[in-house]
Amino acid sequence: NVRAMVRVSLLDYGAGNIRSLRNALVRAGCEIEDVNSADDIGNAHILIFPGVGSFGVCIDNLHKKGFFEPLKAYLKSGRAFYGICLGMQSLFEGSEETPGVAGLGIVPGVVGKFSDTSVSVPHMGWNSLRILKDAPMMRDIKPLQDRFYFVHSFRAIRTQENADWVLSVTDYGNDSNTFISSLQNGRVSASQFHPEKSGANGLKLIRSFLDQATMVDVPV
Repeated sequence: NVRAMVRVSLLDYGAGNIRSLRNALVRAGCEIEDVNSADDIGNAHILIFPGVGSFGVCIDNLHKKGFFEPLKAYLKSGRAFYGICLGMQSLFEGSEETPGVAGLGIVPGVVGKFSDTSVSVPHMGWNSLRILKDAPMMRDIKPLQDRFYFVHSFRAIRTQENADWVLSVTDYGNDSNTFISSLQNGRVSASQFHPEKSGANGLKLIRSFLDQATMVDVPV
């Protein structure tokens, strides 16, 4: 399966070590361009946004670098995007982690705390996905079988308002704790788990995302 190199733009606002993501993208056949300016976001075709740290720090850094509005415009432009961990949470309207700070507001809802306190928080380790709709990105993933690596203390839940965005949910503790583990709408995708820390399954998912990103028509 020989494929051409795919050029991706990586939005790293300096919040943590993302070497493992760089390595995974290179293994998946990517040529990486780093986003250094708002223009780089405007010129991107496939944008990958790994978020680490806290919601407030993430959003604050986007504002400080002048990336917040260009990123919002990019997300509405129909071009390919993949947000990871906090990169997914930033798509929502806000988070209880940092009350009063507005997220990108692309996906309806506010990220909250886990409500079932009988399980340990942060949710850290391997878990599977309940896939709720067809998406090219998940075509090689076995529901409830293939496991992915998570590490997070806050989570988003599926509601009537955001249901059309929800690609998968993951169970952790009781039903009230079931959270959104991935999103997809058109070319915009995101996951709460870290594909780059999820071994072979993560690599499969990144490759399928790249195929989805370069498709002519993507299911909306």
